[in-house]
Amino acid sequence: MAFSTSHALSISLLAFFVCAVVSSDPDPLQDFCIGDLNIVPGINGFPCTNSSTVTVDDFIYSGIVNSSNTTNINRSGAIFGTVLRFPGLNTLGLSIARLDFLPEGIIPPHTHPRASEMVYVEEGTVYAAIVTADNRLFARVMNRGEVMVIPRGLIHWQMNVGRTNAKIIATLNSQLPGIQFIARSMFGSRPEVPDEVLEKTFFLDERSIDQVRSNFV
Repeated sequence: MAFSTSHALSISLLAFFVCAVVSSDPDPLQDFCIGDLNIVPGINGFPCTNSSTVTVDDFIYSGIVNSSNTTNINRSGAIFGTVLRFPGLNTLGLSIARLDFLPEGIIPPHTHPRASEMVYVEEGTVYAAIVTADNRLFARVMNRGEVMVIPRGLIHWQMNVGRTNAKIIATLNSQLPGIQFIARSMFGSRPEVPDEVLEKTFFLDERSIDQVRSNFV
């Protein structure tokens, strides 16, 4: 059976729109759906708890009131408010994070595979950067009150370049955005990435690889 060019084009467009629909979050079918974390989640999130048991506390998250732990090699810390800690986010496609920095602290290069991000500098001065898929660097020192958007999946980082502590509030458009640190993924994975791969990727010798790995034990 022969297909005309217009018929083939129609099929291609249909496939495109079907993929587009499948890849986006569905519209909610209820006012809210507080996640029941005791049940294994499905594709679109956790099952809803009984709405008759919901209270105002289910819509409030206090997890980012206090600063995160910054006593580590990076001199920084992060507290995430994802659906796993804040069940009220279930099906809403949102999460939040608080990032704290000591002077010279850094949130190392990382990506969020399932979310775009918006960061708001609440305190201090930070150097914020994005690296695109074609290896372009977009970076600038940000001050209190400024906002940066970070497209989904791109490598990015923030570093405190001021003399005082810094604080960032970040919002992400996924209830479970995921996070993957570049260095930790390559040097701290289990089982280990073979030395030969690391040598050829980062141009390091075996001794240097062992030294970097020791930071992720």
